[in-house]
Amino acid sequence: MDKNFKRTLITTALPYANGPVHIGHLAGVYVPADIYARYLRLCGRDVLLIGGSDEHGVPITIRARKEGVTPQDVVDRYHKLIKDSFEELGISFDVYSRTTSETHAETASDFFRHIYEKGGFVEKSSMQFYDEGAGRFITDRNVVGECPVCHAPGAYGDQCEKCGSSLSATELINPVSAETGNTPVLRETFHWYLPLDRWQPALEKWILDGHKEWRSNVYGQCKSWLDQGLQPRAVTRDLDWGIPVPVEGADGKVLYVWFDAPIGYISNTKELLPDSWETWWKDPETRIINFIGKDNIVFHCIIFPAMLMAYGDGYQLPDNVPSNEFLNLEGDKISTSRNWAVWLHEYLRDFPGKQDVLRYVLTANAPETKDNDFTWADFQARNNNELVAILGNFVNRAMVLTHKYFDGTVPAPGAFNEADEKMLAELRESIAALTDSIENFHFREALRQAMDIARLGNRYLQETEPWKTAKTDMDRTATVLYLAIQLCANLSIAFAPFLPFMSQKLVHMLGGDTITWAMLGCTDLVPAGARIQQPELLFDKIDDEAVQAQLKRLEDTKKANLEAAWKPAPQQADVDFDTFCRADLRIGTVLECERVPKADKLLRFLIDDGTGTPRTIVSGIAKSYPDPAALKGLQVVFIANLPPRKLRGIESQGMLLSAEDKDGRLVLASISQPVAPGAQVK
Repeated sequence: MDKNFKRTLITTALPYANGPVHIGHLAGVYVPADIYARYLRLCGRDVLLIGGSDEHGVPITIRARKEGVTPQDVVDRYHKLIKDSFEELGISFDVYSRTTSETHAETASDFFRHIYEKGGFVEKSSMQFYDEGAGRFITDRNVVGECPVCHAPGAYGDQCEKCGSSLSATELINPVSAETGNTPVLRETFHWYLPLDRWQPALEKWILDGHKEWRSNVYGQCKSWLDQGLQPRAVTRDLDWGIPVPVEGADGKVLYVWFDAPIGYISNTKELLPDSWETWWKDPETRIINFIGKDNIVFHCIIFPAMLMAYGDGYQLPDNVPSNEFLNLEGDKISTSRNWAVWLHEYLRDFPGKQDVLRYVLTANAPETKDNDFTWADFQARNNNELVAILGNFVNRAMVLTHKYFDGTVPAPGAFNEADEKMLAELRESIAALTDSIENFHFREALRQAMDIARLGNRYLQETEPWKTAKTDMDRTATVLYLAIQLCANLSIAFAPFLPFMSQKLVHMLGGDTITWAMLGCTDLVPAGARIQQPELLFDKIDDEAVQAQLKRLEDTKKANLEAAWKPAPQQADVDFDTFCRADLRIGTVLECERVPKADKLLRFLIDDGTGTPRTIVSGIAKSYPDPAALKGLQVVFIANLPPRKLRGIESQGMLLSAEDKDGRLVLASISQPVAPGAQVK
């Protein structure tokens, strides 16, 4: 961090208050922002962590209409859920407000009016989609269709999530309203636009020349937009939910959510510090850091800075915009619409007291440079093999041994020998690397370096073996356990930004109170003669049953999604009746059914077809019938006049008919009333 800065203002992307937050949001924005804020506080630096709910926008009105409630009802519910969940996870906001507050409405209105009066907008008429059935204009984000670039279905009117292309709604192939399914028509309307092209030279100088240190994904995406040439961007919309455009002739128009929302950082600061908020936004000695998700890079690095430039009056631009890539879940993209997520409020309910475990796993697996995958198996393994077996194990051993040999009183050390000095040198190296990593927003690496201190402690105990020296040399035992307790105290500081609940508990167990980052590396944090409390387990193991319950929930979600998305296959081309009649459909009774060796999908059926000689048919439905012997006696439909073919060395004399259900399961076509084997189906 540049020491010329007197203070740091940290902002976090505002989550939409139309649903809860999930682990993708946490890993991308909120956990890393909280780590950095906690670190700066430990360093004694002046810092604010600003957050809040984004309570305007089309997704909120869509949910409100679906539920038959008002948009305000929706945002009130989810703002409270999100705020309470963040607080329980330990996200240490100095303020967490909302964009429906009076302060925000006044601030956003003033922001628009000030730029408007300076001539900072251009007014343009354009053709936009209108849903005649719903009687309203629909935003680009609420139009879906086939992507004109990669031809993926379900592309939004502003972006294709499949290929990442930036789009306009009128470019979509076969566009429809995402809410009603109606085919929209184009109607003329007018809006105010922020002429980004006017600010392109200033943005290029600020980003391309001034911030080459930004993460490559952030810098690269900004450069790509700038290379393409910036175009004017609408800042108003034809909607009935939002902050009304505060000028004459703007009836029925509101501030576009991506103009409105980032102003929330300013209004929330103003709400917290009504008399001194400008110091945090307009003083050049304030460093502004925006923590955002990958999908918000353009808005925070180009559009919001252009807004600040257009407003003028000393507003400072962000010094850094750390943005992670996406976090996937069990190999699939997290999706709120498909309920494919681990929701924070549900996690807190299912794993009470394990806030730090989630914080640890999300940081250890953070998608800082590329998309990463959250799996419940990894969650369990990191808890059991790292938090329990490394960190928790060392602290417990050190404290138990101190109670065993010195009755819980920290012993006075003797002279440090070579092993002690080597351990302390490694401790100092780890602390230096840890500090450097946090300063440069490499939180995943910083967490690994903090855990290296716990690994160092375990190795130190194994090498010095105080349980053996206690039999012959209590002075040496005293030195080892004194240093082990100092390592525990160092761990309470090193992990404080990452695992605040564990850190607080460990500080209390060691009899401490206030900790600071400057204390790291000290070997007198718990003085000789101090009494420590009886050790308590910092972490406990997560069993297979808890993990299986989460996997079962995801399995049920996937099944429900498949069923909801299921549609009958399109009807095939017509065939004439004579062609149909050439297929000889018969009824057969299953005499035997067994798996084909070394074939996961195949079952071998022995069918009574009424001829007196059983017929063998091989069918690829084994995954749908785990107990093939139970099919004995079932009367099934088969095609009798297909030429025989060999499958895995078995001659199959026909084909069983089956139907593919919504979940992809194959179900044999059978009859409920018995008929003679060999009877024709007509």
